[in-house]
Amino acid sequence: MIDLVRKELADTSETWVVKIGSSVLTREDGSLDTECLACLARQVNELRVHGKRVVLVSSGAIAAGLGAMDKKCRPEGLPELQAAAAVGQCNLMRAYEDLFQHYQTHAAQILLTVEDIENRTRYLNVRNTLRSLLESGMVPIVNENDTVSVDEICFGDNDRLAAMITHLISSPLLIMLTVVDGLYDGNPESDELLPISLIRDLNSTTFELVQSMASSHGRGGMKTKLEAAQVATSAGASAIIANGTHEEVLLEILRGEQVGTLVLAQGGALTAWKRWIGFSVRPQGFMILDEGAQRAVREQGRSLLPAGIKEVVGNFNKGDVVGLKDIQGREFARGLSNYSSQATHKIRGLHSSQIRPILESHSYDEVIHRDNLVITV
Repeated sequence: MIDLVRKELADTSETWVVKIGSSVLTREDGSLDTECLACLARQVNELRVHGKRVVLVSSGAIAAGLGAMDKKCRPEGLPELQAAAAVGQCNLMRAYEDLFQHYQTHAAQILLTVEDIENRTRYLNVRNTLRSLLESGMVPIVNENDTVSVDEICFGDNDRLAAMITHLISSPLLIMLTVVDGLYDGNPESDELLPISLIRDLNSTTFELVQSMASSHGRGGMKTKLEAAQVATSAGASAIIANGTHEEVLLEILRGEQVGTLVLAQGGALTAWKRWIGFSVRPQGFMILDEGAQRAVREQGRSLLPAGIKEVVGNFNKGDVVGLKDIQGREFARGLSNYSSQATHKIRGLHSSQIRPILESHSYDEVIHRDNLVITV
């Protein structure tokens, strides 16, 4: 059945970020599922024929490496995981390149860590590289650089990375392929249920529906996919969680069919600058605001003045990204601080006119200017 909302979404999105989970790409013994890869490559080619640009965020390197190294289960040790990633990434990219050459194009490997996204210069370099590859007709294959990463190996099975990639491109649609048909209101393994077709408001009630579905090869689950959808949709992109083992899943989405769970964008599209501030960088500290300041920032779109700051948490420098929390400790916004944590602590609760006698260097009346401030929830 064609859904008009989905059809419009498919038609208007220019670049599809397709995240493919380890369980989709690997057999139970850890080896690459070449038939599944071939099916996905065929669908990606069809998307390109229909004018879509496609970025693949592909898990599977560690799982493929474990299969090549004849290991039956995922080891706990970091060196063993990184060794498996080093072996498996070669097999994974060779398979992608062979398949896409059949369609007269090439796969382009991009390995990233969180630091590549958080550092502004490296972030822009990644964005420019992606744009150049897409304009040249290549298919970028993005993966976390598991051979050198530490925290990233347990980062959510590439789900959050895929959401961050949507911030780098224009008119994106995020598609996360897994081995279930979407988000269920119950356990899909024991109940005869259909997946939830549409989520308009991704809130705490939605997260309560999550069942633990992590496989033996992947580290992610439905929770990480919802978290990734929250990151993407908060910045103006929509997301679909669907079953990647279905042979026509991407083409069904292209036709506007009711496939998987669609999470609609929660607000208007943000500028690239605000997407980076709000969703690509981990905050270096936090400010606790009183109710008046929270309303001014969240509802009235105003800058943050020192008078509304109750507490300063953590150590940060001028120009760092900091999180803003309400009195209950819930983060609702992020922005670039005009002052260090030490300076902010000195002027918190004061009117702007009182800053000059306190600080030797007074350049700003605002602690965070509204142009550098993003509401995240």
